[in-house]
Amino acid sequence: MSTPVLSVQELSVTLRLGRQMLTVVDGVSFDLRAGEVLALVGESGCGKTKTAEALLGLVPPGLGSVRAKRIDLGGKDLAVLGEPAMRRIRGREISMVFQEPLTALDPVFRAGQQLASVLRRHLRCGRTEARAASLDMLRRVGIADPERVLDSYPHELSGGMRQRVIIATAMACRPRVLIADEPTTALDVTTQAQVLAQLTALTRESGTAILLITHDLGLVAQYSDRALVMRRGRIVEDTLVGELFRKPGHPYTAELLATAVGLARPPAGRDAAGPTP
Repeated sequence: MSTPVLSVQELSVTLRLGRQMLTVVDGVSFDLRAGEVLALVGESGCGKTKTAEALLGLVPPGLGSVRAKRIDLGGKDLAVLGEPAMRRIRGREISMVFQEPLTALDPVFRAGQQLASVLRRHLRCGRTEARAASLDMLRRVGIADPERVLDSYPHELSGGMRQRVIIATAMACRPRVLIADEPTTALDVTTQAQVLAQLTALTRESGTAILLITHDLGLVAQYSDRALVMRRGRIVEDTLVGELFRKPGHPYTAELLATAVGLARPPAGRDAAGPTP
């Protein structure tokens, strides 16, 4: 079995609520391998997004605290890195696609400026090279008129187009890990399928591993190799997707499956073929 590109050991997140401290992520551990799509699934409020924010160093110190035995990304322990070091890693080695495409982009900058800034910061390329690379990335995420999109402001683009820009930005530096937090929730069903197909194809090509955060078991069945089931901040099940649907190992997983719509037959999941070697 290949060495994990991301290994999380005993991650906990505690948030300050008035005079109280609330643990929203409690001792989470998992491994993620190159080319693998690992779903983190659970109901809203179970701690999925806070797990992602903690991995990226995005939990503000004044809001709460993050503790972990180790968060290993390519030999670097993210748990002990300060903000300057994390800024060099975010976007280069680990990236995130956020849930809401409109708020994830800065409204005062054109899409091309935001995409090129990531390339110039991490790859040290010039303006001309960054623009050429940006156009190439937009084509690879299915945008037929990349010149127009690069020169557009976020509000001038559709939701699906904005999300493609975000995916292109997140994948521009071919990171080891991509965290996709409910990446298609704000999109219509047809656009959802297109965006997810492009996202998984792009990451397979680069060998990037995906942590797919979702409450949608249909997406888990279609796009994931393995699944982590989260309940009240804890991982209660870690299994191959096919096994998750055929024989859930935790009562909470069975409850989630019982409430899912359109999953009458146990799907095979991507684990039938396995992640990209």
